[in-house]
Amino acid sequence: MTGPARSVVVERPGAFRLVEAERPEPGPGEVRVRVHAAGVCASDRELFDGTRPADYARYPVVPGHEWSGMVDAVGEGVDPALVGRGTVAEGFRACQRCERCRAGEQTLCTAGYAETGFTEPGAFADYLVLPARLLHPLAPDVDLTSAALLEPAAVVAAAVLRGAPRAGERIAVLGCGTLGLLAVQLLAASTPVELLAVDPRPRPLELAAEMGATRALTPERVGEGPGAFDLVVETAGAPGTAADACRLARRGGRVVLTGVPEPGALGLDPVLLLVNQLTVAGIFGAAPAAWSYAVHAFNHGLLRPEKLVSHQLPLASFGEAMRLVGSGDPDVGKVLLMP
Repeated sequence: MTGPARSVVVERPGAFRLVEAERPEPGPGEVRVRVHAAGVCASDRELFDGTRPADYARYPVVPGHEWSGMVDAVGEGVDPALVGRGTVAEGFRACQRCERCRAGEQTLCTAGYAETGFTEPGAFADYLVLPARLLHPLAPDVDLTSAALLEPAAVVAAAVLRGAPRAGERIAVLGCGTLGLLAVQLLAASTPVELLAVDPRPRPLELAAEMGATRALTPERVGEGPGAFDLVVETAGAPGTAADACRLARRGGRVVLTGVPEPGALGLDPVLLLVNQLTVAGIFGAAPAAWSYAVHAFNHGLLRPEKLVSHQLPLASFGEAMRLVGSGDPDVGKVLLMP
């Protein structure tokens, strides 16, 4: 099959164009996906602005690492029954051979960083070709539009798996952007006795309460008292939120950091970590087990991301999407490009 296919190419920081070429063909072990929706996040804006670390970007590139779509064609050696199936897919292109990959820690692959939308062609396009082994097929009756948020949901799922919440615990989530609100939903399923959501913005706090938070407070209202939470999941990546997360944790508590701060963020207090015997973990990306967890929760209705979407734009409006994501407007939630 041949025919035109559009894609957004970021040639270099600040420069992009919408190009048209022949529809790509899948090779052996690959599938071609007709992209349904692709989410735009802060890391895409970093790629566009040129502020993403050089080891984690390659120009020119087609961005787009959060997406959903329908399998359109398969290459040699791939099950043809996948054609017509709704799907999402892992973004990290781990080698599957190194010691870390064999231990199930594909996001720590020692063969070097490669990820859809940053070093490999992404989903700001009509079609996406990628290895079939990365696919996570969806249930037939799910909403493909909200499924585009399953990439950030998989990152949150990795944080939840690392944090290992138990029924009856007190849990706090710092930051109610996309990651934080997805975290609230997944953590609510663990039946905590308290689930606190913290964010300085009114609208995200309202959404957090709708999605399962038992309390939703601004940072000022949380106060500076002694930590009382069994598990704290930090998603904001603001200069002080990692340190705040450790202060919120009880003695012997657990902290999982998922927000990526800019240079100059406050460091963690080693005395606090030592004396309170905190367990602190960091999450960057999502391994296959986290993807499976997120997709299972989505397929069965435990994860409902549709309320997080604020804008749906055509592919040609990439420039407007970049403006919205970088605007700081509190009414801008998840922006989707719809090829």
